[in-house]
Amino acid sequence: MKLVCTQSDLSTNLSLTSRAVPSRPTHPVLANVLLQADAETNRVSLTAFDLNLGIRTSFSAEVEEGGAIAIPAKLLNDITSRLSEGEITLEDESASVSSPGSEGLIVTLTPKSGRYQVRAMGAEDFPELPVIENVETRNFASLRATALIEGLRGSLFATSTDETKQVLTGVHLTVKQDTLEFAATDGHRLAVVETTNESPEKDVETENFASLEVTVPARALRELERMLAHSASQDEPVALYFDQGQVVFELADQRLTSRTLEGQYPAYRQLIPREFERELTLDRRQLLNALERIAVLADQKNNIVKVSLDNVAQEVTLSCEAQDVGSATESMSAQISGENIDIAFNIKYLMEGLKALPASEIFMQLNQALTPVIFTPLSGLKMTYLAMPVQLRS
Repeated sequence: MKLVCTQSDLSTNLSLTSRAVPSRPTHPVLANVLLQADAETNRVSLTAFDLNLGIRTSFSAEVEEGGAIAIPAKLLNDITSRLSEGEITLEDESASVSSPGSEGLIVTLTPKSGRYQVRAMGAEDFPELPVIENVETRNFASLRATALIEGLRGSLFATSTDETKQVLTGVHLTVKQDTLEFAATDGHRLAVVETTNESPEKDVETENFASLEVTVPARALRELERMLAHSASQDEPVALYFDQGQVVFELADQRLTSRTLEGQYPAYRQLIPREFERELTLDRRQLLNALERIAVLADQKNNIVKVSLDNVAQEVTLSCEAQDVGSATESMSAQISGENIDIAFNIKYLMEGLKALPASEIFMQLNQALTPVIFTPLSGLKMTYLAMPVQLRS
């Protein structure tokens, strides 16, 4: 195998792919990235797979001789990222040719200055990425990249990190005819985003498409979000293939595979109240800035912020008491309907939700001091953020 590519292409694709390389591989070959070079198409593909998450990317190169080899991912990435811009020649040879008395494979990288040799493994030892067999309408959908980005940005932050509740460590994705719905909850808060997914290409199969539901691990979706952000064109469709226990996302030159999360996802729509006793409209940025200032003291104690609604003054007051440290109070105007109330939140949950709400003004709805509170943007993306209040200690 022998190929010539640019340092930027190799480095960029390696950094994306290497994120699927396990830090503690269960088998030595999993610490490698599989490099495949095709002389007919002049394309190079890189694949990493930890048996749960797999990432494959490809790019153009001048392939003089095709072939495949598994190269230590971290070492290759560390070397390539430090090389100067320009062309790199990469070729493999048997170790016995290069170093008499040794066995195995050696990959040689030759930039415009210098020469690097790395011991490698045969491609036959690298596990195959899962493929979805018998693709049908019921397990395939074409998604808009921009819709995916919007949905992931508004939901990923609310997933759980508690591995004992596995199904909550992912985002529940519902694909319908013209919409995508993303839901994430950790048991204390819930984020639901609905984006439009109108495809310009309508055919008989998509017209008959009913719906598809799958829960995908947050880790895989964070990598998908990163891939979409690096994509040259965010107008290109993303193909979603889903089968028992496996999901595949494909875009122009990249492919991500992931195991799905087993178990019944909570009926999250039932958690959202339909009627409210109190409603207010306020400036999102002003509220977030005030919370960021108060967080300096809240972090010193219990991360709790008290929110007081004053209907007469049409004012919201934020306050924090950190015993033996100090206290803080911030007030801002708001349009309030309903009786006065004091309610408390984990300040981290409140701030993360406000950062994800894409609007200058937000609508806040609530009933009692310990019932769910709903935040929605007044314009733009259709998003609902539910935060559970905490009990105020007297």
